[in-house]
Amino acid sequence: MRCYLHAVLICILLAVFSSLYVLNQLASSLDAQDERTLSKSQGVPHSGRHDTGCNPLPVSHWNPYWRLPADVCGVNCLLESPHRESLNTKTSKDERMHLAVVACGRRLEETLVMLKSAVLFSTKLLHFHIFAEDHLHKSFKDALDSWPATVQLKFNITTYPITFPSDNAAEWKKLFKPCASQRLFLPLILKDVDSVLYVDTDILFLHPLDEIWALLSHFDASQLAAMAPEHEEPRIGWYNRFARHPYYGATGVNSGVMLMNMTRIREKRFKNDMTSVPLRWDEMLMPLLQKYKLNITWGDQDLLNIIFHHNPESLYVFPCQWNYRPDHCIYGSNCQQAEQEGVFILHGNRGVYHDDKQPAFRAVYEAIQKYPFGENMASSLLLPLEATLQTTTHTYCGRASHLFTKRLQHSVLHARHTHRRQR
Repeated sequence: MRCYLHAVLICILLAVFSSLYVLNQLASSLDAQDERTLSKSQGVPHSGRHDTGCNPLPVSHWNPYWRLPADVCGVNCLLESPHRESLNTKTSKDERMHLAVVACGRRLEETLVMLKSAVLFSTKLLHFHIFAEDHLHKSFKDALDSWPATVQLKFNITTYPITFPSDNAAEWKKLFKPCASQRLFLPLILKDVDSVLYVDTDILFLHPLDEIWALLSHFDASQLAAMAPEHEEPRIGWYNRFARHPYYGATGVNSGVMLMNMTRIREKRFKNDMTSVPLRWDEMLMPLLQKYKLNITWGDQDLLNIIFHHNPESLYVFPCQWNYRPDHCIYGSNCQQAEQEGVFILHGNRGVYHDDKQPAFRAVYEAIQKYPFGENMASSLLLPLEATLQTTTHTYCGRASHLFTKRLQHSVLHARHTHRRQR
């Protein structure tokens, strides 16, 4: 009888434990389903959405607090952290090309034309990181959502608010131009991004972004960023004639196109002239500003020149055709690489896209702006542009404008062949 009671007791215990196990599994399954539902409702991006052909998530997602540091976004970081952790655990090697831009004031349309030029010619998937004033976020969303679905398949996008460290936000925001110094904080904000190409809003890609992105593989073990020289001709150089602070090389560097390995930037300790102890990026920026704020003219670009003056081994210098500005033709052509290979990236600083001082630059901007997605690029972009450029030869830059279309012709042909292969 006693053995019978023991057997019954063991069976009851086994039944209880089995029930508890089943209930636990059911609860876990419901939690997972709720998390997936929440992720979809929040528009959480999934980097692997192009790997399968079923139920892709939307191409564009808007989350102004994505990947922001805790001292910037506060409670929003806590709310977003489960999704960020989920994304990181599911994502393998990131094959996207990351493009960052900072847009403030009246730079909405100019930024959209820049993004359009990047999409037109690039072949790999792009991820746009747009830092913009809050009132511009919806305008970016509406504009990019209006692009054809076939174009939207080529990019993801995240928008961010303009943010600076809370202790010195006002001082950083008024440096040079509103929002300009935001680029200095990209390595600290985009903590989950390994590398990024930062560009000013007045950039136009005349060549696939893929090739400048590939320069990351050309970095040696100590290099962590790449920029082009500020000037090719020292006789018209600004830094070597007027700077009151250290600068890189013979003529300084221009930060309008800046390729960054941000993992290396976050890890490196930089030599400086403030202390004998090497400093991390985040430790160095504010002391550097305090020391030189009365001596700098071009704001954050001057600070970058000071940093790489003391750490020249950390900078990869790419040729001027990757950052071609009016300075390269306004007094006569002085970018030898562009004369040989054409202009890869056009930089319309000095506001030349919007006035009549350099009509050749304006012609390129307006040609890309007016080009209808899906039309034949040879007949609807290249030929009209070549005709307009013929009317600009009364200026030095107009006489060099064949350098703009020299590379663009190759890009149009490459885009056509790529499109045919994908059909």
